[in-house]
Amino acid sequence: MTVREQIAQQALSLPPEDRVFLAELLEQSLAANGFATPQLSVEWAAEVERRLAAYDRGESNAVDAQTAMQEMRQELSSRRAGIRQ
Repeated sequence: MTVREQIAQQALSLPPEDRVFLAELLEQSLAANGFATPQLSVEWAAEVERRLAAYDRGESNAVDAQTAMQEMRQELSSRRAGIRQ
């Protein structure tokens, strides 16, 4: 497991208020580097809150980063294969 996968796994095991804190801190670090506009920053923070609340209510599931990346790669590969046909 890579360091970032370990960090992600540890972050996902934090209590909700700590995950919110970490998400906001990461978002701010991206915005500070010109990654986001102020409006995008507000919208992304709201989306993070919405997703976290849905997870806490049991309305959505979470998978570890490695599984998510594997699923995305498979989906991308399938889509690319469909384009080539």
